[in-house]
Amino acid sequence: MASGAAPRHGGPPPRNIPRPGRSLAVFALIGAALMAAVDEIVFHQILHWHHFFDRSTPGVGLLSDGLLHTAEVIALVAGGALYADLRRSGSLSPPHARAGFLLGLGGFQLFDGIVDHKLLRVHQIRYGVDVTPYDWAWNGAGLLLLLAGAVLAVRARRRTGGGGAGA
Repeated sequence: MASGAAPRHGGPPPRNIPRPGRSLAVFALIGAALMAAVDEIVFHQILHWHHFFDRSTPGVGLLSDGLLHTAEVIALVAGGALYADLRRSGSLSPPHARAGFLLGLGGFQLFDGIVDHKLLRVHQIRYGVDVTPYDWAWNGAGLLLLLAGAVLAVRARRRTGGGGAGA
């Protein structure tokens, strides 16, 4: 083995080599956590439209909001630490990070709109009104964010010549 070369087995990845898959994943986590925060702060706290879990007492609704808030803060802190590691090692891939951020934003919003609102019915966007326009707006915006992230991910992959999930 040449001097200074990293062993091929185990050990940390080489420094200053972009890691597209990790950059995408870290920023997807940050994007999902940020969208959860926006949802929780705007719709749960400011507008009082719903709680994360509305199928019980108001106390359980508040508890569920607190648990959602805890999860989003943990995800933001973890994402920030992982981002710092990417920066410190010189392995951040900005095009993949941008794609991941939009994928995370849209992925959370679409998951919430389809799974939480429609399949599990843990809450609706708003009560006492026809939810159809709210559903279209919420899910449409989530789909647009997801599609924009997918377009950026394809462009980033083409620009860098690959970059699978393990890269």
